Amino acid sequence: MEVILLKKVGGLGELGDKVAVRAGYGRNFLIPQGAAVPATDANLKAFEERRAELEAQAGEALAIAESRRERFEGLTVNISRKAGDEGRLFGSVGTGDIAEAVTAVGVDLAKSEVRLPQGPFRHIGSYEVELHLHTDVDVVILVEIVPGD
Repeated sequence: MEVILLKKVGGLGELGDKVAVRAGYGRNFLIPQGAAVPATDANLKAFEERRAELEAQAGEALAIAESRRERFEGLTVNISRKAGDEGRLFGSVGTGDIAEAVTAVGVDLAKSEVRLPQGPFRHIGSYEVELHLHTDVDVVILVEIVPGD
């Protein structure tokens, strides 16, 4: 299936690229998310008419993400959790907990923007956490999990 990308998709292409994807990926993810349209002649023509508008929207989204990155740089967040004698947590600290703690500090963050490739944290300590604010904008914050409660 060939689609026209309406916004930049990581690992796939830039705005306006005509790419071949598996039918299920295009039909079930890209098109419903508004990231692409099927590559028909009518859609190609409609895309070319809207190209300037879409590029302006993409530039605006990038500028917003860049300004958000400045608020996150150098940010340290403390999360207090009950832990055993050896520092192992009773439970874990995941993406939702981190997003909630950052929001409590006064900077809005969605759970989906937190990246934990190794999974949730299960021990007390300091961890660097990557935040994915935009396809081109990532920032690292420090999360300190301390014993408490």
